[in-house]
Amino acid sequence: MTVALLESSVRLPPRRDQSDAASRRPYDEAMTSQLQVLIEEPTRGKRWVAVAAEWPGLERGAKTEEEAVEKLARYVPRYLPVAARVGLDAELASQTGPAIIGRYTGTGSTDFWGISFAPSPLDREPFDAPSFDRSAGLLRAAWAEFDDTVARVSPELRPGPRGGGRSRDRIVQHVLANEGGDFSPRVKAPSELEDLMTAAGLADHRDRFVDAMRAWYAEGKPLGKWTIPYLLRHTAFHVLDHTWEMQDRDLTGDATGTPNE
Repeated sequence: MTVALLESSVRLPPRRDQSDAASRRPYDEAMTSQLQVLIEEPTRGKRWVAVAAEWPGLERGAKTEEEAVEKLARYVPRYLPVAARVGLDAELASQTGPAIIGRYTGTGSTDFWGISFAPSPLDREPFDAPSFDRSAGLLRAAWAEFDDTVARVSPELRPGPRGGGRSRDRIVQHVLANEGGDFSPRVKAPSELEDLMTAAGLADHRDRFVDAMRAWYAEGKPLGKWTIPYLLRHTAFHVLDHTWEMQDRDLTGDATGTPNE
């Protein structure tokens, strides 16, 4: 596989004006200076997940709520380049500390994986076009961050703590296979891995996926135990989690990344 196929696969929306973005925030003005966090609680008391309510893909899990929130805060600088791609970095940078705005119960997979596997109450709100378009723009930005990372990291990556871990190309295949074979089929927009391994096929998939989510959400169609906002942020989380893994394990030059958490 060549990394060049990813270079033209992301079509980012126009950069958002900061004042326009601020005027559309769904929360009280008193909260806008803090990172608004939802806590997905475990069913068996094993792992908690802190979810940044306004930033799809920015979520971290840990063995306690406090650790999850602390870890989330540490990842804000890593999310800033994603936000910058759509002109929202100043908004994120202005959110100086986490504020827990709600808690909800996760699933057994929350306990097992330490990953969000349940829609939050905010994920169950009715369709709002500006909010969806903002989230979709951030998903596209996450895809672009993934593509750029794939293009610059070493083909072989630093082994994990137990000496294992996928190579760059195996990570790419894993991310694309899950997206085309699990995530996008939920809105009737499946893609074959073979097609996703070409720049044109990947760009087409991403456009169809976003369009399908938007239409599904606007029509108020059910999505089983999931919702469209959850599907979107789960897709963003998956691609960013592996983006940051590749950055952490990169062997290019003198790279000394932090172990993926």
